[in-house]
Amino acid sequence: MEAVIAAPEELARLAAGAIQKLLGSRPDAVLGLATGSSPLPIYDELVRLHVEEGLSFARAKAFTLDEYVGLPSEHPQRYLNVIEREVVERLDFAPGAVRGPDGLAADLAAACAAYDDAISEAGGVDLQILGIGTDGHVGFNEPGSSLASRTRIKTLTEQTRADNARFFAGDINAVPQHCLTQGLATIMQARHIVLIATGRAKADAIHQLVEGPVSAMWPATILQHHPHVTVLIDNAAASRLQLADYFRSTYAAKPAWQGL
Repeated sequence: MEAVIAAPEELARLAAGAIQKLLGSRPDAVLGLATGSSPLPIYDELVRLHVEEGLSFARAKAFTLDEYVGLPSEHPQRYLNVIEREVVERLDFAPGAVRGPDGLAADLAAACAAYDDAISEAGGVDLQILGIGTDGHVGFNEPGSSLASRTRIKTLTEQTRADNARFFAGDINAVPQHCLTQGLATIMQARHIVLIATGRAKADAIHQLVEGPVSAMWPATILQHHPHVTVLIDNAAASRLQLADYFRSTYAAKPAWQGL
């Protein structure tokens, strides 16, 4: 696991640069897209690269991490609509190239199994973008989630619903109680995971992720077992790291050719 501590705008450039490099060598790469506020600067930088430098997503595919259960198909906070608005409409993905779990399926368990199958049939995710919750969740894998979990239905904690209420005009009661999410084992199959977090509110979760024991109580800690994880954090999110100075010095000494 590599921890990179830098200004937020630099973190977005690094993540987008990794995607640019991937698409340069594999134009048909499969991306994993996260929602929430943390990845938005990455998507803005990808749009800039697309407009100014011709970065193309025409042959790429993408899968989203999760979806609320029961939100109407036209609801602005339905995650597939958020990704459509923030990413797909601003880039040149082919029609149907970006998929998400079906939170309106009549058989949710079957829809989850089909989603995992679709990711496998696409060749697996080459680069997965992740955020992290204040309680250490990734995707919607809440504390207590099985570290071997696959895509499934989950009940959201009150903390997650409270954190997400800002997207629902501050009304926690408008935030659905259930979601479909890629499981931790599904996420772990991605070949490269890039997790981005900024702000003091994420400091405890980042401390557990990078320096704590692997535990279902902090689901993101399973990433310690992944061979290629990049954790992109600003000074505030890194404020509880005991090894912050070491991470800064190792990144400063990193050979330029290595990239992320």
